[in-house]
Amino acid sequence: MRRSIVLVLAACGAVSEAGAQSTSTIVATGLKNPESVAVNAQGQVFVSVVGDFDRDGDGAVMRIEQGEAEPFASGLDDPKGLVAHQQWLFAADKTRVVRIDGKGNTEVFAPESAFPRPPVALNDLAVDVESGALYVSDSGDHQGEGGAVYKISPKGAVSLVLDKTRYPDLHTPNGLLLDGASHLLTADFGAGSVFRIKLADGSVEKVADGFGAADGLAWDQFGRLFVSDWKGGRVFVIPRAGAEPVLLTEGLKNAADLSVEPATRRLLIPDMGGGRLVSVAITVPGAEVDEEPLPFNTAVAFPDLQWAGWKGETEDGRFDTLRPIVLTHANDDSNRLFVATQHGAIHTFANDQAATETTIFLDVRDRVSYHDNTNEEGFLGLTFHPRFKENGYFYVFYTTNKAKLTNVVSRFQVRKDDPNQADPESEVELLRYEKPYWNHDGGTIVFGPDGFLYVTHGDGGAGNDPHENGQNLGVLFGKILRIDVDHAEGGKNYAIPKDNPFVGRDGARPEIWAYGLRNVWRMAFDRKTGRLWAGDVGQNLWEEIDIIKRGGNYGWNLREGFHPFGAKGVGPRPDLIDPIWEYYHYDTGKSITGGSVYRGLRIPELDGAYLYADYVSGRIWALRYDEKLGRVVENRPITSRNLPVLSFSEDQNGEIYFLTTTTNGRGIYWFSK
Repeated sequence: MRRSIVLVLAACGAVSEAGAQSTSTIVATGLKNPESVAVNAQGQVFVSVVGDFDRDGDGAVMRIEQGEAEPFASGLDDPKGLVAHQQWLFAADKTRVVRIDGKGNTEVFAPESAFPRPPVALNDLAVDVESGALYVSDSGDHQGEGGAVYKISPKGAVSLVLDKTRYPDLHTPNGLLLDGASHLLTADFGAGSVFRIKLADGSVEKVADGFGAADGLAWDQFGRLFVSDWKGGRVFVIPRAGAEPVLLTEGLKNAADLSVEPATRRLLIPDMGGGRLVSVAITVPGAEVDEEPLPFNTAVAFPDLQWAGWKGETEDGRFDTLRPIVLTHANDDSNRLFVATQHGAIHTFANDQAATETTIFLDVRDRVSYHDNTNEEGFLGLTFHPRFKENGYFYVFYTTNKAKLTNVVSRFQVRKDDPNQADPESEVELLRYEKPYWNHDGGTIVFGPDGFLYVTHGDGGAGNDPHENGQNLGVLFGKILRIDVDHAEGGKNYAIPKDNPFVGRDGARPEIWAYGLRNVWRMAFDRKTGRLWAGDVGQNLWEEIDIIKRGGNYGWNLREGFHPFGAKGVGPRPDLIDPIWEYYHYDTGKSITGGSVYRGLRIPELDGAYLYADYVSGRIWALRYDEKLGRVVENRPITSRNLPVLSFSEDQNGEIYFLTTTTNGRGIYWFSK
């Protein structure tokens, strides 16, 4: 049965050649018809060379070492597409796909006989790094006949993804690239266009066109898409979904398949007619992002601090890890700091680098559920009322052990006779989340400049948002809420602000401020602009940073970052707000820790920068967003110790700290020149 075709012009139109184009640098010369380039996990660079087109066995894969090309795998027929995955290189070799090990030994991975019909000219390869499946394009003949795209399973079974019977406008498919985990981009050489294929149903939408003879495709680690024009000898960059392509570089004889070299932040381009491999700096001409490292370090804050009631080991001699999860202040000009641990104790101490000990402000470990094997639960949120000095109120978010799979938001009050002691019996519950799974709890609670309490919870957990909570306005999962804790109405211990975006809408919870979020792991207001920043943890491939707006739909689970997600995934849509920034899992990190905008005085060079990190890789960046330009202008790494960053927090002076797990008590860090 013929599948229906959906054609949506997502980012079409003439490409832009404005701005100063980047100049290329020669990496290696003397290559005979270099077609494709790949970089493996060790940073080694490989190039496929076709040799004599009409002579089988004359093709090879070369390894580039310090500008010299040395033979790596020989005896191939017409190797074009090349991709690295795990310990292997895979090459599209005329009518078969071969696999090459680390010593250059080759074996046929998918022979001609495995294809549903005999391939004509296999061209490019893409790999799904999650499943290990390969995708290969067949460019067909010179008349545009026989073109197709195939999927190859990790065991070598081949199935058809797309051909002219399923998409009549298909001409000469060349470059391939996964767009998320369930969509595939195809550069059509004959049409000069880039198409997106939804793998679930084979439907197709045009992403961009005007590329002449579109050949290679590549993502960089921050989601910029590169497209080469073979005949025109040009390479274009699409800075984000829905944006116009911009000319990156030109002057090549034939710009073939592309690859990104993450270590150098450069794009590698085989110049087929020129017999060379060149590179160009990754940028967007006219919309550059400063990615140079900042001259700052991280240092232990409060190095002599001893934590009350914690020793670092249990009575039977095992490590007892301290997990400081929130650091904040009390809005009372006392210059005290409060640090909550994920196990359920809140410590307080003087904001003094010479501080030597903490006092336990509140201990609710007896009612908090935390276990290392379900470490997205526990005590997750703490914030103080803007008028804490008057009313003594503060608010917490934790997983209760009094009920199964349940998170609560509660209010506590300080003792009237001791400002360093809270009353554990003063708890008043405001919100209760009865969740289906243990993960994706979110847990940030923070007061906005409007005096209302903002609360975030993840989508309910598991994977893929199985209950589709993110897009369901009838539930509180996958949302940011905004509630009035100074009033009570409707039998609840809070009220609904009248200007909340979904007040009065049938089937919608009036507490909701924004939705379509997977698992916001830390959000914070910029104390100068009032802008709400959030880091939303991705699932398969992309982590994202969002600026939260009233009533905004941030796309989950239809989109992950700038990319369609899952069988129902979609391209850019006016009703869905894309992030301002994203980064890729496999060479950058796997779990974003959202941060705060720096407004302190110690390091004025960081003023206005959003500091964030990745929990898995331990990398830290300072990002700047230009409101007038509507884009990120800086994303500069800061030298880090590759620690798992649990949270960023700020004191009453705007100085920013980050927290990490510790067995020696030194779990609070800050930044130094």
